[in-house]
Amino acid sequence: MSGPAPALRVEGLGVRYGALVALEGVSWEVAPGEILGIIGPNGAGKSSCYDATTNMAPRSGRVWISGEEVTAVPPHGLAERGLKRAFQQNAFFAALTVRDNMVAVLAREAGTGLLQSLALPWREASRRHALEAEAAAILERFAVPREMHGLRPGNIPYGSQRMLSIALAFGRGARVLMLDEPAAGLGGADMARLIALLRSLRGEGIALVVIEHHMDLIMSVADRIVVLEQGRCIANGTPQQIQADPRVLEAYLGQAA
Repeated sequence: MSGPAPALRVEGLGVRYGALVALEGVSWEVAPGEILGIIGPNGAGKSSCYDATTNMAPRSGRVWISGEEVTAVPPHGLAERGLKRAFQQNAFFAALTVRDNMVAVLAREAGTGLLQSLALPWREASRRHALEAEAAAILERFAVPREMHGLRPGNIPYGSQRMLSIALAFGRGARVLMLDEPAAGLGGADMARLIALLRSLRGEGIALVVIEHHMDLIMSVADRIVVLEQGRCIANGTPQQIQADPRVLEAYLGQAA
């Protein structure tokens, strides 16, 4: 008797830009409550893998979410099915407060337009209040403290901006959350908050796919790691197996030593 389907599975992903092969024959899967790390040198194909998985780039191969094939589903349809992604660059509405950024995401997920969500008529004031309360709770869950909620994102610390971007991507929830270098520019207490968040989300049964250059982070939180080089997967295993793999040491870890 087979076990439950992976939260996300990709098979034979390929991306070509003219004669350039950015990704070829890449396959992996991640289970609910698991953190999968994707690492590799610059130009290894990590971003192409990210874009191919979420149908943000023309590609070959197949993709499944919880056993349902979603190869032909557009990016917004993938989000509706629980596959969410956060980008390398912080993504938010700079002119809105932190709270209103979150309210806008929640309203959009509920089928309400952005303008309506930010200017609900007086007869819907209670709905607006409920959205604000929900937004505040999510922001605090993602380590964005309440005293920052009334500020614009550009006026809060960089580490909190990174957490805000992850919160906005996550919204009301996800089966799978893909993060592209979430630790970029972080250190100290900010890094500790990110690690705690990733472990908390994993503990809630969410599957996480984390592209990361920060080796200490990925080795400490990932359950399994996929290593890419020149668009191909050269290793797939636990952090301990990856650290001992001579192909990885030659292609990536050895270069960083």
